[in-house]
Amino acid sequence: MAIIRPFKGFRPPQDIVEELACLPYDVMNSEEARKMIEGKEKSLLRITKSEIDLPKGIDVHSDEVYNKSKENFEMFKEKGWLVQEDVAKYYIYAQTMDGRTQYGIVANASVDDYLNGIIKKHELTRPDKEEDRMINIRVNNANIEPVFFSYRAVPEIDAVVENIVKNQKADYDFTAEDGFGHHFWAINDAKTNVDLEELFKTKVPFTYVADGHHRTAAAALVGKEKRAENPSYTGDEEFNYFLAVHFPDNQLKIIDYNRVVKDLNGNTPEELITKLEKGFDVELKGEDIYKPNTLHNFAMYLDGKWYSLTAKSGTYNNDDPIGVLDVTILSEQVLSPILDIQDLRTSKRIDFVGGIRGLGELKKRVDSGEMKVAFALYAVSMEQLLNIADTDNIMPPKTTWFEPKLRSGLVIHALD
Repeated sequence: MAIIRPFKGFRPPQDIVEELACLPYDVMNSEEARKMIEGKEKSLLRITKSEIDLPKGIDVHSDEVYNKSKENFEMFKEKGWLVQEDVAKYYIYAQTMDGRTQYGIVANASVDDYLNGIIKKHELTRPDKEEDRMINIRVNNANIEPVFFSYRAVPEIDAVVENIVKNQKADYDFTAEDGFGHHFWAINDAKTNVDLEELFKTKVPFTYVADGHHRTAAAALVGKEKRAENPSYTGDEEFNYFLAVHFPDNQLKIIDYNRVVKDLNGNTPEELITKLEKGFDVELKGEDIYKPNTLHNFAMYLDGKWYSLTAKSGTYNNDDPIGVLDVTILSEQVLSPILDIQDLRTSKRIDFVGGIRGLGELKKRVDSGEMKVAFALYAVSMEQLLNIADTDNIMPPKTTWFEPKLRSGLVIHALD
């Protein structure tokens, strides 16, 4: 069963939280981050992407960048921009997008649960990206940013959250510049904290990494390192745990993750369509944007026109949790055999566009001449994600996109 633990979080005062809270480090590049901090002296990006306080062009993996992160973290604490709680507790973090709100439990997750498979994964990680975040955790001795977890919904946990949200004023309540709402409650009642921990221990057999596989791996591996450095550890030390926000699966919605390709691998548009007809029912939709409306239905934008592609029976395996995925169908029926894109992780001829940008972004990139063809997919369901993780399978690259992203800086977990 899943272990969670309360902690004494570092949090910003209410009057600066909107300025301090920021998007995760990995959804922007350095130049975008420099623009985001304009007029924001207290932005947490100065800790999570500290190269923005150093000369342009600096190696983002240099010692200077990591040391600047530590220097800024210490400065934030000294200036009272981050203040530690006196008592360990849990928190509730809710996000609102398009009129829909999802409520997560902010808690420390267990390094043991990660190592033992209680925390389940659905993506592969890259050692270089893990090491980058590991260094950030090491130098700051803290989990600066949370990871995004899910669990199969438990009505009793929902009831605890509902009671707090209805009867306690939010500590933070603001709408970010992207229009998404962020709401945060510290759970101050001791009994409620005990009840939550017991509910996870008895009702939640597994938790699932929804978003942030590299941060999760980095946090767990630093905890493992610290155990090796402290062979007499008891298991109660803070480094045995890391920061996560746990959302019930029935409140989450995965957004489509689409593909754009630079060329047709020597095919004319007409030849491409002819080849597609072997595995798909192809229907011309015209110039108006067409959005896939069910599993195994795809949209294609080619030569100024939208097409519906519906995978024919026999092109996928309903009994295979990976083979039935639309990303797999597209790769095995189109990208690999027709367009000769064999490795999504390394090919320079393909790019990926999160559905949050809308299908108009696909049209724009093809019409500009940058790309030749675009494919829009129907979004993966949470049930598909959980089933893949439960069967110890790994999703193909760039399958899931979650929105809203967790704002970093609402609470931080120190490892000592």
